[in-house]
Amino acid sequence: MRYMLDTDVCIAIIKNRSEAMRNRLTRLSPEEVGISGIVAAELWFGVAYSQKQKQNEAALKDFLEYATLLDWPCEASPLYGKIRAGLQKQGTPIGAMDLLIASHALFLEAVLVTKNTREFEWVPDLKIENW
Repeated sequence: MRYMLDTDVCIAIIKNRSEAMRNRLTRLSPEEVGISGIVAAELWFGVAYSQKQKQNEAALKDFLEYATLLDWPCEASPLYGKIRAGLQKQGTPIGAMDLLIASHALFLEAVLVTKNTREFEWVPDLKIENW
């Protein structure tokens, strides 16, 4: 796994908000790109909460067929705990879902692709890119 996509990037691709992102994604093989199950959960929440549920569900299903869906590995839990404790002690906590996503990417040694770089920059050793 080379890249893990954050929720905001997935939404931008699904809604065709960024041709550059979509082009970059299509140049990669499905084995190089993953989506955390946590990101998938956030995307499904977006579908359930939206005004156009059927349309958004179809778009999400199409999108999820391309990338590898990654289950949360229990082995990443100690890493999550360490990062969360460190950020809390520094007074720089990040959102719970973002912290799970960051821990997942770190555990897999993947680059997290996000437009939300300010939030994720607090996580030590996390490699991030903004496409």
